[in-house]
Amino acid sequence: MPCPALLIAAPASGQGKTTVTAALARLHARQGRRVRVFKSGPDFLDPYWHALASGAPVYNLDLWMNGEPDCRARLAAAAEVADLILVEGVMGLFDGEPSAADLARRFQLPVLAVVDASAMAGTFGALAFGMQHYQPDMPWAGVLANRVASARHAAMLQASVRDPAHWLGALPPNPAYGLPERHLGLTVAYELPDAMARLDAAADALAATPLGQLCPADWARWNLPALAPTPPAAPNATGQPLKGTTIAIAEDAAFCFIYAANRDCLQALGAKLVYFSPLQDAALPPCDAVWLPGGYPELHAAQLATSSRTRDSLRAHVAAQKPVWAECGGMMVLFDTLQTRDGQCHAQWGILPGQVRMQSRLARLGPQQLALSGGVLRGHTFHYSLTETPLPPACYTAPPGPWPAGGDAEQGEAVWRHGSVHASYFHAWFPSSPAAVAELFAPVCAASNH
Repeated sequence: MPCPALLIAAPASGQGKTTVTAALARLHARQGRRVRVFKSGPDFLDPYWHALASGAPVYNLDLWMNGEPDCRARLAAAAEVADLILVEGVMGLFDGEPSAADLARRFQLPVLAVVDASAMAGTFGALAFGMQHYQPDMPWAGVLANRVASARHAAMLQASVRDPAHWLGALPPNPAYGLPERHLGLTVAYELPDAMARLDAAADALAATPLGQLCPADWARWNLPALAPTPPAAPNATGQPLKGTTIAIAEDAAFCFIYAANRDCLQALGAKLVYFSPLQDAALPPCDAVWLPGGYPELHAAQLATSSRTRDSLRAHVAAQKPVWAECGGMMVLFDTLQTRDGQCHAQWGILPGQVRMQSRLARLGPQQLALSGGVLRGHTFHYSLTETPLPPACYTAPPGPWPAGGDAEQGEAVWRHGSVHASYFHAWFPSSPAAVAELFAPVCAASNH
């Protein structure tokens, strides 16, 4: 059955894409429609808001990190069960390689442009027109003005849009539906007791716009074209190599950067997943391997310093030569000390020698890949801290493209191996190489430098 879809984009970051996407999802979910939301590009934080708004898991779509067949399969599966598909773009519509525009054109996802119009009038129409026509054959739904001061301001903006059918309304600025931010992006939805109230306020505001007042029949103009079947990719992991393996995953406010697709991948490989909270000083549950995902250990460094049961049980796990995969924030807490932005030093778990130091500017951002003997994992890096350690890197990640000869530190992130621990700032997208994932979590794992 045909399913309407929109890709919500903007001319730049900070225009209100996430708020509008979540508001749309909440508005239609409240009406009893089945909404599936995706996030373009690597992102852990926006999906928390979209999952809360839609009541369904949120997956990422990235033509490089996922690969086109995976993106196609996820969209096709969503179209089978949903009444509406929403895809939030990343940065500006044409930013990045691949960009949200590439995704829109590849799958014919009509673009809804969200533009912060607080400091413009007639230029609004020129900007919308330019976004629509900058690349040929851009599927287009229309434009929504955000942070509009008054009805008169909205009328000027509407008059500037060349095709009246492309005007989809205006939203006023309102702190009732603002989504608070911090240094890595939006605050995680579950940390705010009024998160659902914020989404409801945003949905109420959107309901008063032409976009919000469309009936289901009107949405048919944006039906997703039938996705031609893609030949299945050659499997890079056969059977269930992690069958019988229990993986303990740290999950709480300090360790929350977990792709839903990564959980699915581990379970498809046969692993049983159990969870524990270092912030609650929980000892490791009985397990064969541990995953410490990224998150915000720097915001909880003092509390994590007192998590002695977690620390001691993890040390015993490592002493027993059981695997640990630690990503970014999950790696930071393993070092001897963590220095926060205010200069305070906090003892951490002392499993890796060295210090992590937070800084005010971004240290590294972008797509990366990690070559292991089982295959190449794709993913990304995004961090504000620097690490000082005597450990020699076991290997390095590399940016997209041919694998660099030597792969020195300027090419990518260091991957440290210390006993049974593998640790890096690299965030892995597990479905990109299930065989490599099995290698990380199997009892015997060895990274190779390619």
